[in-house]
Amino acid sequence: MPRHHHPSRRDFLGLLAAGAALHRVPDLLARDPYHPVRLSREPELIRVEGTVTGAGRPLARVAVSDGLRVAVTDKDGRYQLEADPAMPGVFVSTPANYAFPLTASGTMAQHLPIRVDAPIDFRLDRLPGSDERHGFVALTDPQTLDREDMAAFHATTVPAVQQAIASLDGRAAFGVTVGDILWDDLSLYPEYERAVLRTGLPFAQVVGNHDLDLTKDAFHGSTRTFSRHFGPTWYSFNRGAVHYVALNNVLWHGTDYTGHFVQEQLDWLAADLALVERGALVVVFVHIPLTTTTVARNPFYKDAPMGTTNPEALWRLLEPFRAQVITGHTHEMEHQDHGPRAHEHNVATACGAWWTGPICADGTPSGFAVYEVNGEHLRWRYQATGRPADERLRVYPAGSDPARPTQIIANVWDWDPLATVTWYAGADRRGLMTRELGKDPLSIRLHTGPELPPKHPWAEPLATDHLFHCTVDEASGPVRVEVTDRFGDTTSAVPRALER
Repeated sequence: MPRHHHPSRRDFLGLLAAGAALHRVPDLLARDPYHPVRLSREPELIRVEGTVTGAGRPLARVAVSDGLRVAVTDKDGRYQLEADPAMPGVFVSTPANYAFPLTASGTMAQHLPIRVDAPIDFRLDRLPGSDERHGFVALTDPQTLDREDMAAFHATTVPAVQQAIASLDGRAAFGVTVGDILWDDLSLYPEYERAVLRTGLPFAQVVGNHDLDLTKDAFHGSTRTFSRHFGPTWYSFNRGAVHYVALNNVLWHGTDYTGHFVQEQLDWLAADLALVERGALVVVFVHIPLTTTTVARNPFYKDAPMGTTNPEALWRLLEPFRAQVITGHTHEMEHQDHGPRAHEHNVATACGAWWTGPICADGTPSGFAVYEVNGEHLRWRYQATGRPADERLRVYPAGSDPARPTQIIANVWDWDPLATVTWYAGADRRGLMTRELGKDPLSIRLHTGPELPPKHPWAEPLATDHLFHCTVDEASGPVRVEVTDRFGDTTSAVPRALER
C-alpha cells in the first residue's frame, strides 16, 4: 500500500487479494517453498582479527561473526575471521553477565565496521550483578506512518514500557522491537531512536517488511538504511542461561517480499547454535510468523505473505533446544505450540489497528509482551498500553452479538493452549466457556463501515479464535469470567457494555 495513500475498503481488500500482481513470490519459491535460496553473489573474503575483553580482561569462548562465519575467541580473547566486506559489520555475541554495547540512543551496537587496516576489538563491561534473573519487553509493529503516529508512540507506548520495567523488580532488562518499526518512511528512524532513549532500556531491533529501502533490488541493499542505524539484520546475544537470536525472514525480491530464510542465514545460525548447550533455552525474534492461522480465519488474506515459506528449516535447527519464537506482522495475537519443546508467540501490535484507536483488529488492546526469566524458566504476559498489568480479557454482556442474544463473550487475547477460561454465576462455578471463531464486538463497532475507522477506513475486524462463549439467563446471578494461564496465575473480569 503506497505511503500516505488512503484506499477505500474495497480497494484495500483488492490489494490483499491481488496476489498474482502485487504479492508475487519468486517463481522458484512458488514451485518449491523449501528450496534453499542463496544470495546471488560470490563474496571476496578478507581476513580480520581482534580481541574481545571484558572489564579489561580477555574473554575466551566468545563468538564473533560477520553473519556468515563464526569464530570463537581463544584463551587470550583473540579471534581471526574470514569476513565478507559486503556484510553490515562484524559483531560479538555478547556473553552472559556483560552489558550490551550501545549507541548514544540506547540501541544495541554489538557490531563494528569490517576493516583490515586495524584490529576489530570489542571491549565489554560487566553488569553490576548476575543476569540469571532478567526480563525483556517485546514490541511488534509500532509501524508509524508519519510524525503524528510517532508522537502517539512517544505519548503512549514509551510511558507504558517505562511502567512495565518497574514491574520487573530490578531485573537486568532489555527491549526488542520485532519489526515494522516504521511504515516505509525511513526518515523517522531518529524519532524511534529518541523513543528508545526515553525508555531507559537497551533495545535490539528486528527488520520488518515496512523497514526496507523499497527502491533496492538486492536482499542486503533493501536493508541498507536499517543497517546504517542498527547494524546486522541477524545476530545473537546471551543473557543468563538463555541464548537470544534475531533473524531476518523478509526476503525482498525487487518488486515485493515474501517470508523466507535465505540459506546463508540458516548456515550462520547452525554455526551459532553449535556453540550452545543442547537442551538450553533459545529465544528467537523474527518479524513474519513461522506459521499462522490468520489466513485460514480470514480468507481475504489468502494471497498475502502472512507466514514463512520454509519454517521447518528453522525448526530443524532449533530441535535440540527448548525454543521460543517471538513474531509480529499480523497485527493480532496468537499462540501456537509446536511440540512439547517449542512455542511461537505472535504478539499483537504497539500501534493497535494502525494508530486508529485502542485495539487491534482482533480486539487485542494495543500493547506489547513482557517476559521474565528465572534461570532456564521463561514466563510471559501481554501488557495492554495504559491498562493495569493484570488486565488479560474483555467480557461483553449477553446480546453484544445479535446472533447470540443469550450468550456472553470473553475476548481472552493472551490465550494459549494450556490456559482455561471458566465462568461463574454468583459464587457458583458454572463450567468452562467454549472457544469459537468470531469477531470481537468492539472491533466491529470501531472498524466496520465505509468511514470507519476515520484515519484508515480500510482497517477491518479480523476473525479470531480467542473468543469464548457461554449461555446465561437472568436467574444466573452476577456473572464473572476467570482465566487461568499456563503458569497458574488467574485474573477475572465481569461483563461490561460497549460504550455508545
